[in-house]
Amino acid sequence: METMIKSKNLTLIQAITDGMRTMLKERNDVIVLGEDVGKNGGVFRATDGLQEEFGEERVFDTPLSESGIIGTSIGMAMNGLKPIAEIQFLGFIYPAYEQIMTHATRMRYRSLGRFTVPLVIRAPYGAGVRAPEIHSDSVEALFTHMPGIKVVCPSTPYDAKGLLISSIEDPDPVLFLESLRSYRSIRGEVPDEKYTIEIGKGKLVKEGEDVTIIAWGAMMSVAIKAAEEASKDEISCDVIDLRTLYPIDKEIIAKSVQKTGRCVIVHEAHATGGLGNDIVSIINDTSFLYMKSPIERVTGADVHVPFWALEEHYVPTPARVKEAIHRVINF
Repeated sequence: METMIKSKNLTLIQAITDGMRTMLKERNDVIVLGEDVGKNGGVFRATDGLQEEFGEERVFDTPLSESGIIGTSIGMAMNGLKPIAEIQFLGFIYPAYEQIMTHATRMRYRSLGRFTVPLVIRAPYGAGVRAPEIHSDSVEALFTHMPGIKVVCPSTPYDAKGLLISSIEDPDPVLFLESLRSYRSIRGEVPDEKYTIEIGKGKLVKEGEDVTIIAWGAMMSVAIKAAEEASKDEISCDVIDLRTLYPIDKEIIAKSVQKTGRCVIVHEAHATGGLGNDIVSIINDTSFLYMKSPIERVTGADVHVPFWALEEHYVPTPARVKEAIHRVINF
């Protein structure tokens, strides 16, 4: 008789909470810390109820000091704990950049393997929610250039829980990016039990023959919508969710673009210095002779994320992605 796996229909943020709760129950060395994560349950309620359930010694508030949060977490991680540190917005992480770059990512190397830093840094990112300045930054590329840290960015509730548990169990630091605009706009079935998703593996979300679309996080819904619109013009698209931005899944990228010969990359970070540039290089290195047209990138502009009245002109849209699809088809 088959065992039925119990699941719940959760939003992205509920799945993240469930992942933390799962690991807090399983491991006494897991702790949660950050600004307002305790009594208030986090600014987005990602840690809602966790302090009440697990106590103030395991889920606790910190001063408003990002460098302090990460510096303290590094020390805790080096001494046997598994900290999950919340940074309220990715755009607030800059004061902690030095701690991450200089210490968290280098400690294994610096100590010749004597010390590791099993630290998870959770950070909401991205535009589309009409937040004020600095709250909407997408600067994942600052961290994909750091050897020693993994960068994870789920787009679905199922992936969010599985990847978060994998991140907590990882022996090295992980930056876990959470799309603000997806927190409550996306729902999906999430198993009640513990499960993991391998870090570093992308996912083929939609299969096609003509164009490869590569995206992650909030841009997955944009990419899927654009692919659906393109299908009305008899253009079928592979849609790849990278899920992990560093280390990146080069194999899934190469396999798809070698099949389709065309590629559109979608991200809301700035065009210059964006991760899309590295993906172009991967395609050039692995699949150049398979390409039927130049690669298109649909990205945010090289400006600060504008105030809310202009935000929709900054963030990639399905219409912009569809135009790029037609450009690579008609080249």
